[in-house]
Order: sequence, then C-alpha cells, then structure tokens
Amino acid sequence: MHRRLALCLAAAALPLLSAIPQPVRTDKGLVSGTPGSDPEVIAFKGIPFAAPPVGDSRWRAPEPAAPWTGVKKADQFSRSCIQKISQEHKPWTYEFLAHNEVSEDCLYLNVWTGAKTANDKRAVFVWLYGGGFTEGSTAVPAYDGEKLAERGAVVVTMNYRLGVFGFLAHPELSQESQHGASGNYGLLDQIAALAWVRKNIAAFGGDPERVTLGGQSAGAASVHDLIASGLAKGLFQRAIAESGSSVASAPFANLHEAEEQGVNFAANKGAHSLKELRALPWRDLLPNAAKGPAFPFRPIADGWVLTAAEKQNDVPILTGWTADEASSQADYGKATAEQWQERAQKRFGDRANAFLQLYPVAFQNAAARDQNLVSMYLWAAERAKTAKTKAFTYYWTHTLPGPDSARYGAFHSSEVPYVFDSLNKANRPWTAEDHKIAQTTDSYWMNFINHGDPNGKGLALWPAFADQNPATMELGNNFAQRPIAEKAELAFFQQYFAAR
Repeated sequence: MHRRLALCLAAAALPLLSAIPQPVRTDKGLVSGTPGSDPEVIAFKGIPFAAPPVGDSRWRAPEPAAPWTGVKKADQFSRSCIQKISQEHKPWTYEFLAHNEVSEDCLYLNVWTGAKTANDKRAVFVWLYGGGFTEGSTAVPAYDGEKLAERGAVVVTMNYRLGVFGFLAHPELSQESQHGASGNYGLLDQIAALAWVRKNIAAFGGDPERVTLGGQSAGAASVHDLIASGLAKGLFQRAIAESGSSVASAPFANLHEAEEQGVNFAANKGAHSLKELRALPWRDLLPNAAKGPAFPFRPIADGWVLTAAEKQNDVPILTGWTADEASSQADYGKATAEQWQERAQKRFGDRANAFLQLYPVAFQNAAARDQNLVSMYLWAAERAKTAKTKAFTYYWTHTLPGPDSARYGAFHSSEVPYVFDSLNKANRPWTAEDHKIAQTTDSYWMNFINHGDPNGKGLALWPAFADQNPATMELGNNFAQRPIAEKAELAFFQQYFAAR
C-alpha cells in the first residue's frame, strides 16, 4: 500500500521534473514561480525590474531595483500602475480589463516559460498592454502567457506608468534632467524592462538575441515609439503592432507644448512648484479628482527618448487592424443620411460628393474599414522606402461570440484572446471554430516570434508587403490574402492622404 502511494506521488511529480529548475537567479536575486494548468510551464509573477517610482522618484527615469536575499516568491501579479479600475465598459468585458489594486509602486514584470533548462534559448515575446496610455496592466486576464509558453516562447509582460504619472512634462522636470527632457517615463519603463530581459531572460531559458516586442493599441503605439528610439537599440529583433500602423496617426506634441500642458496641470492642482506637485497624494492627481480641464498625457517628442530622427531599429514587423476598430463609439454605423453628408462635407470638402458616391450612408462601416486598410498600406509603403526588413500586414475579421457580438463585431482588441489563446480566461460561448482560429493565429504569431516571418508548414501563405501589390492578409473568418480595397476606393483614400 505504501509502495503504491509512493509510486503515485512519484508519477504526479514527473511533469515538474521537466520544468525549468527553481529557483532562478536574476541579477538582483533568486526567484521561484508556480506551475500553470500545464505543470511544464512555470509562471514567475511580480518580479521587480526597477525601483518603486515614488516620492522624489515620481516623474524620473526608472532606477535599478534593489537586490534581495533569499528566494523571492514570484507567485502573484503586482499591483497595477495608477488608473481608474473598471469592471466592464463594453465592448471590453472582464477579460480585457485590470481588476487588482493600483499603486505607484508598480514596476514589475512576469515571465512564463516552458523551457527545461537555462540553455534552451527559446525565442522571447515581450508584451506591452493597450489602454490609451491611461489604463492597462499585466494582470489583464487576456494577456495570460501560458499557451504561448506551451508552444515554445518565453513570454514576458510588463507594467509601465500611465497617464500623468507616465507622461507629465514640466519645465522643472526638464531642468533637473541631465538630458534636458521630461515626459515619456512610461516609455522609459518599457526600455528598462527590455534591458532587464536582455540581462536576465537566459536564466529562464530565453534567447536575448531573439526578442519580439509586441503590443496592441497604446502598446502598438509604444512598439512604434521604441522602434524609433535610439535608447531601445539592440533590445529587440522583431516587432508586432496590433491596431497601430497608419499614416493617419496624430503627430507627437513637442517638449515645449507638453511642458506648457504640465504647467497648466500643476496650476489646476494648486501646486506652485515641482516639490508641491510631488508631495500631492496620487489620488489628487487623477483626472476626476477635481473639477477642471482634461489633460491628455501620452508620449511626446522630447528630444531624448523620441527625436525627429529617422527610425533607429529596423526590424521585421507584423501589424494590422480589426474590421470594426471604432465599434465602441455609440454612433458607429448609425449616422442618418443627413448626418453622413454633413460629416463628408466637413471632412472631404470639394471631394465629398466623390466620397458619397463610393460610400453612401449604408456603407459607413465599409468606409471606416477601407480607410484603415489604405492608411496601413500607405504606412507600409512609406516604411519600405528605407527599411531593409519585411513587413507583414493583416486584417482581422472574426467576431468574438457573445450577446453583444452583432453590436460590436470584430472590435478593437478582439483578436487578443486568439493571439494568446487565452479563451479560457473569458466567459463566452466559444465554439470549436474559435479554438481552431486561435490555434492557427498562434501558429502565425509563433513563427514570427521564432523567425521574423509568420509563414510555416500547414498554413496559408502570408506574403510580405509589396508596394506593387495592394493586398493584406485576412485573419479570423478566413486565412487568405485579400485586396486592401476596390480600385476606386483605394484611389480615393490614396489621394485623400496625399493631400493631407
């Protein structure tokens, strides 16, 4: 009886024997993780990659984390960076949002690895969350890295500062900086996390020479920012930007403009100096803490992290849009004929009639989709003038199942659970087709993470961007190449963007 029990216990322990040995040594100390639902994948959650940016370190570049003695238990997510926590704001349901506590002490990252030894040298996927630079967290359920780790990647997710805490510029901040710059602290957090990966990921079985930087929405914008930043040079070798490559992107504010905004923000909070501003409790700095104007905080051209120079990091990129990017807007596809004509006249001027002939009121959603795809095509064409690496573009068409699917369609970020194959983190009526789509999508992403090219055995061919071929890859309902737009619609938006 005792022998049988011993054999059963030994058998139960066998899967753990094939997981990476613990604890794992980082440059600051030892960490231990916990097995996932697949015991061969170990998750290390809440590893500090920088010191807490609190007190006098608020609005400063991240500083090194303090070393520790003993073994740090990395078994739960850290608190999220300061933001307003919402349980749901549709179409973004529970799985797309952070639900934990918030703190200024939030510069932590997580690692999922299925490596067996520190010598495995698996490709690394580093993920940047979306949320408009005002919300987001590594604790978002849809970003669970276990499935990608099962399939061979070492997955890293990181927190970075948001809103005023991540992107405040102010003359006094610029003055105290040896670089004469301020703002972009959230981007500096991302760069610090990438530097941590460069230094430590081999201990988790990852290859620091095969790092893919990926993100969605604000995360995709961050990917582009770090492609452009000389401070990130050499820290990643490929890039994925989901919902984020367009010639229609808003230009960066410059440092002077951002500093003026910072001065106005401080005055609105009753702070007459940087010292007074740093002394305020974080709750008093939130957008709704007091009546007054809204202050949007996001990356700026500060002359240090981001400059007007050419792109610094020429890496292969995989990028695309969903079919219904704007469906979260209450009036998406619902303009009356009169409203539609007024909008066309305001936007296109003397070309409004040509637009309305192509897109009468019943084709509002088609107009939005074509504009995004043409803008992405023109972005890729502009990139190709100087880049030596390939770009792979896509158009996501699959709708998440659920009671609001008809209302929101393939909404902004709806591809994320398929990319991570984190369907089990959402309470939705998934079908066998959804799981098949996730597996196929994962295969493309894993091929790109491993080799910088999404193509592989058993998958429909995904051609790289070619200027002479205005096409993209449809993902979701179909996996096949499709035209960017019909000939007349393509020509219309090409002329529109050229005139801008």
